[in-house]
Amino acid sequence: MTDEPTVFVVDDDPSVRRSVVRLLESAGLRVEGFDSGEAFLEHRRRTGPACVVLDVRMSGMSGLELQRRLSATGRPMAIVFITGHGDVPMSVAAMKGGAVDFLLKPFDDEALLAAIDRAIGRDRAWLLEQQELAVLRIGYDRLTPREQQVFALVAAGLLNKQVAAQLGTSEKTIKVHRARVMGKMEAASLADLVRHAERLQITARHPD
Repeated sequence: MTDEPTVFVVDDDPSVRRSVVRLLESAGLRVEGFDSGEAFLEHRRRTGPACVVLDVRMSGMSGLELQRRLSATGRPMAIVFITGHGDVPMSVAAMKGGAVDFLLKPFDDEALLAAIDRAIGRDRAWLLEQQELAVLRIGYDRLTPREQQVFALVAAGLLNKQVAAQLGTSEKTIKVHRARVMGKMEAASLADLVRHAERLQITARHPD
């Protein structure tokens, strides 16, 4: 994964699109322009950090619809909306959908650049989270079925003797499984293990 960010500009107004592309290129950013949401969706996007500068009202697919389509994929994008016809319901819908900012045309260049910087930062954080989750899933997949049971129960707050009772084995055996779980999950402490379980959405019911 390259760390150089890409900004995708999606606007059906050629003059606005060219202006934004020139501005961002002058700021040293890598930029790609598209005249519609459909064209953007057909494009094979880069895997590195990125954001979308997106017009709200376009012929064909609207900016809000493109936002919804992107949110439904496994690779959501940080979006900065720009529009010449904004209203409160529209801006509320955009922000609820996860937009980084909602700027009215004509917008201040510095405001747009600052919003893009925040959007790229958010996307970098999302990519890092996905990388860390991938490592955790690899560790989890290395656990045996019994170790996965022990992992879930220990992360739920059960003591070794409680885990042993629930699984019908000895406390000594659970200690061995627990040590293997800690090693494979690269957890230095119980708190680490609990955090890993939360991120992997692994849960177990604590017996009453």
